[in-house]
Amino acid sequence: MKKRILITGSNGLLGQKLVDLLLPKTEVEILATSKGANKLAEVYPNLQFQNMDITDPADINRVFESFKPTHIINTAAQTNVDICEDEKQKAVCYLQNATAVKYLAEACEKHGTHFTHVSTDFIFDGENGPYTEEAEAKPVNYYGETKLAGEEFVKQCKTPWAIARTVVVYGIVHDYGRSNLVLWVKENLENQKTIQVVNDQFRSPTLAEDLAMGCWQIVEKDATGIFNLSGPDFLTPYEMALQVADYFNLDKSYIKEASAANFVQPAKRPPRTGFIIDKARNALGYEPRTFKEGIKVVAEQIPAKV
Repeated sequence: MKKRILITGSNGLLGQKLVDLLLPKTEVEILATSKGANKLAEVYPNLQFQNMDITDPADINRVFESFKPTHIINTAAQTNVDICEDEKQKAVCYLQNATAVKYLAEACEKHGTHFTHVSTDFIFDGENGPYTEEAEAKPVNYYGETKLAGEEFVKQCKTPWAIARTVVVYGIVHDYGRSNLVLWVKENLENQKTIQVVNDQFRSPTLAEDLAMGCWQIVEKDATGIFNLSGPDFLTPYEMALQVADYFNLDKSYIKEASAANFVQPAKRPPRTGFIIDKARNALGYEPRTFKEGIKVVAEQIPAKV
């Protein structure tokens, strides 16, 4: 039977990579959904798309009734950590990252849909990273709290569910309007601008194409439970910046090491996250690219986007 996959947040980085990956597959039918106009309309004129507000249960039910998905991959979220912290009292972040997940889980129960939900390393305090799937969650900022609350709603879902946790996702979107660490370092060094890059936080940078593949592997195998889907490396942003400079043969003297304490940000960051991905490798066949390999993927996409 053909899998019918509903993608939320299809205008975002991961959502776009999922469309890139899944649209050519004859064994699946996909429906891309997002709030607002379809950013992929010119790239994929045959893509099925519906506007859907994940904070509106009636709107979710309308889309579920019309498409009847066998699977959903929820990539939609408020991911701006500082906005979440600054606007805590408005409860918009909680609505998008937790309450909306509850609404989606309820729709999955009603329609017998397998639910794959994307979560984050920021549910951890960063004291003992890298983490396994069984590690105790202890967020240090409001964004992490909302994402953890969303996970709890998924775990209560009465139809099959999976949580895909990830870290520092990077890549290039089709509208080429947004930056990422690779582009930011490249563009600043090309312009001979000095950049300060944190040397005391550790992460596992994740190529968006690899995360999309991991989500598809969950759906393909009807896998359930929690899976860490990150890159295989354990690097500081400073180390990442050096690798970007090396790849593009740029002057590394413009990259200055800085402590996280030098930056004033509304939300506290966990110092040492990153993931151990053995479970995903063994259960799903997940094999992400190294950060160095990921830079090459991004670099090859840059000319076509300018």
